[in-house]
Amino acid sequence: MTVVVGTAGHIDHGKTSLLRALTGIDADRLPEERRRGMTIDVGYADLELPDGTAIDFVDVPGHDRLVGNMLVGVGEVDAALLVVAADDGPRAQTLEHLELLDALGIRHGVAVVTKVDVAGPERTTEVMAAVEVLLAQTSLAGAPIMAASSTTGAGIDEVRLALTGLRDEVVAAVPPQRADMVRLAVDRVFSVKGRGLVVTGSLQGDRLERDAILRLVPGGGTARAREVQVHGRAVPFVTGGGRVALNLAGIDPGAVERGAILTTDPAVVATDRLLVVLRPPVRWGGPGSADRSAGPRSLAHSGSLRLHIGTEAVDATIRRGTRQGADLADGRRVATLRLSRPIGAARGDPFVVRLPSPVATVAAGVVLDTSPPLGASLRRVDGATLVALAGAVDAADPVAELEARVALHGVLAAPDARPPAGVRAMGSWLVAGRIVDRLEAEAVAAVELHHQREPLALGTPLAELRRSLARSLRRTATADERTAGAIADATLDGLVAGGSLIRVGDVVRDPRRSSDLPPEVDVAMTRLETLLSVASAPSLRDAMVRSGCPPEGVRALESNGRIVRVDEDLAWALVTYRELEAVALDLATPGPLTPAALRDATGTSRKYVLALLEDLARRGVLRRTPDGHVCGPRAPR
Repeated sequence: MTVVVGTAGHIDHGKTSLLRALTGIDADRLPEERRRGMTIDVGYADLELPDGTAIDFVDVPGHDRLVGNMLVGVGEVDAALLVVAADDGPRAQTLEHLELLDALGIRHGVAVVTKVDVAGPERTTEVMAAVEVLLAQTSLAGAPIMAASSTTGAGIDEVRLALTGLRDEVVAAVPPQRADMVRLAVDRVFSVKGRGLVVTGSLQGDRLERDAILRLVPGGGTARAREVQVHGRAVPFVTGGGRVALNLAGIDPGAVERGAILTTDPAVVATDRLLVVLRPPVRWGGPGSADRSAGPRSLAHSGSLRLHIGTEAVDATIRRGTRQGADLADGRRVATLRLSRPIGAARGDPFVVRLPSPVATVAAGVVLDTSPPLGASLRRVDGATLVALAGAVDAADPVAELEARVALHGVLAAPDARPPAGVRAMGSWLVAGRIVDRLEAEAVAAVELHHQREPLALGTPLAELRRSLARSLRRTATADERTAGAIADATLDGLVAGGSLIRVGDVVRDPRRSSDLPPEVDVAMTRLETLLSVASAPSLRDAMVRSGCPPEGVRALESNGRIVRVDEDLAWALVTYRELEAVALDLATPGPLTPAALRDATGTSRKYVLALLEDLARRGVLRRTPDGHVCGPRAPR
């Protein structure tokens, strides 16, 4: 694994000079940076270690007006290198950078007190003690504190040794990575003459090979990694993360910007809303003191904020609805952030929320969910659900977390998961038990109501019932149309398997209802079907009179699929309709079919062939063209 270390510290405290002394690389890459003697944008360097591995460095600006650029640099790092000048001591950006590192949860680092040749031993010892007090109140508590001079080289070897220990500490703490899940948050985008689009970033994941296909999030589309470079050298693949440059092909250069994510991880999605846990940032008081006592109310800011996540920055607001937030006992708050535009994000991503003016950090946070419910789906969400999800994530309890996520969304894709208590497995989805119970009750009630309205019909059309259940599910659960349809099918299959409903062909009926029709109605229905078994069938109204078939019988014939009704007053028996359909398809196969040709082939009139052609086109069996009808997308093959 290649560890990525981000610098932090006040302007002119020697971050870039220290990196130059450690690595021999000048991370100030812009002419203006060299002219002004300060880092303006993010710079990069790498340190080759004796064992053949390397540490990558991200050098960030220390100026207070460039904190946004600083956050781009530390958004994807594994550890921090805090730099404090011995002659100056901790200053404003020292504290602000520490606050941001703490907010992002950076737990591994080394602090270096620089310019010891200028300050002298006594002042150096005093500043090292002050730095230790500051670190003790942040996520970097216990990090080693070194003293060095970039000018004389004093202490540089010791800093390299401490960085090697830092590398080992980070590697030991990182869980195994899936080889097929990589992610690169883009921090630089540029073009190389003759090569095309190049992006750089800190790679997360185990292995990225040349010619790998990566999704672009947000924006969609894919890109091919035509070339992979590490430390300026082309390599066939890279493993273990670190700084990477990719020469991309197959994508519009204008589609890729700083903040975008290139990934193979399906957990990374484009979203304009996030369910998050917010916590107050460390607040610096007097010398060496910090305060984390800000309560939940300070985390319910109602104005415009700036969200910094990965290498992205976007405007955001905290939603104030009672179903979109909840206070936790420890002073944190579960909240929903609405973003001004979609970004790429995944569960577990850390972030910082800041006020744009006056500039201040409002909260630190972690993403709980990338698609929290909206609209009607919010009705089933309450504070207890949000608190349960946050608690399960804190406890790293996968079963409790799965249960809470199902409660949040109602439906969750989890094909290999064992359903927890109160959850039903339905195909590839887990569905909240109360939602399944309601769908089952709705299905049974709909069938019973159909029997009451049409007592002579065999049952409720399956397609109609499926659509009704899918619509109902989408009103109360996070499910797309395809998922809702599949769960509706599974619900009906379960009711049929359990004997609550009976399926007969394409209709569903109540098993307590007899499927037998009164003999006189059954005979009238057969007479009507016979009258409609000719190409030039009588009008439906006339056929009903002649056969004595009541309207309920007509609806039963339609429900049972024995007749096909093409308009209000025209129908054919199913067999006759199929015969007419076959004639039309035979004539349309070699070339466009005209109404006159179909009229001559069927021996009917224009009234019949126009109605038939319109119905076949509506069903997709035929397709209308300027020259006539041709075979459509649903024509039998």
